[in-house]
Amino acid sequence: MTAAEPDPAGTPAGGRAFAVGLRNRFRGITVREGMLVRGPAGWGEFSPFAEYGPRECARWWAACEEAAHHGWPAPVRDRVPVNVTVPAVDPERAHAIVAAGGCATAKVKVAERGQDPAEDLARVEAVRDALGPSGLVRVDANGAWDVDTAVRMVRELDRFGLEYVEQPCATLDELAAVRRRVSVPVAADESVRRAEDPLRVRAAGAADIVVLKVQPLGGVRAALRVAEACGLPVVVSSAVETSVGLAAGVALAAALPELPHACGLATMQMLTADVTADPLLPENGFLPVRPVTVDEASLRAVEVDPAAWRARAEAARSAADEVPGAG
Repeated sequence: MTAAEPDPAGTPAGGRAFAVGLRNRFRGITVREGMLVRGPAGWGEFSPFAEYGPRECARWWAACEEAAHHGWPAPVRDRVPVNVTVPAVDPERAHAIVAAGGCATAKVKVAERGQDPAEDLARVEAVRDALGPSGLVRVDANGAWDVDTAVRMVRELDRFGLEYVEQPCATLDELAAVRRRVSVPVAADESVRRAEDPLRVRAAGAADIVVLKVQPLGGVRAALRVAEACGLPVVVSSAVETSVGLAAGVALAAALPELPHACGLATMQMLTADVTADPLLPENGFLPVRPVTVDEASLRAVEVDPAAWRARAEAARSAADEVPGAG
């Protein structure tokens, strides 16, 4: 690099791309991909999913820039409670995942395509058995049910004592309809993708809880503003990132004035590798609030050609002026 060339550190041009395998299929993919950028404040992750265009990616890039260039607000707690995530696996595997997870709360995937309700009931029953009577069980349908199916399934699953049901249906109107007919609290996840979404969720009476993710909302500070404006209890969740991305989620959870529910941030176990030698893994049901340092050998083991990711990041940065909260 000559004196006339710009320093690529902390920009798309300096990004390093990764591809890490998933232990179980997630969102139809078996490999989690993204890019890491290092700036004066540390490392940031940019890992929008493949179907997202530049405008939707703009906030993901803003979150990456915040981490790399500005860091995060001061925490008000030194650890955050987390749930273990149970994929749509058989009951024996579900029981083993919870038993090994060390968490007092479990989120169980239900309504998997190709499976029937009896499989959901068996899986949740196994999770309840593994947690014991004092543990908390939440289920996540990823918007797959219609209203009548959701009402029926929530009532059946509540025999095992549900903390809440996450995204039982796809639309706000459907969520509101379910919420009026069941006693189990409803959480909105897929309905929250942009900064204005949580406000619509509350206005529609569609949920008791909102699930917030740092990258889709444009960073920790942006997510804190959304949480304050929304006024609903928050569960911070991950987008199944490396420990670099997870650290941003932990920073958000650590900075929230109140944190009434365990967070969906114990997802490092879903990946087959990490970019740090000291992954963010739960300790007795909590994640520590600490910085994450990328390990060169670990990154090289999963590193791929960065050209496509650098182009995506540059397109996202260029689109930021058109996306409120991403510039």
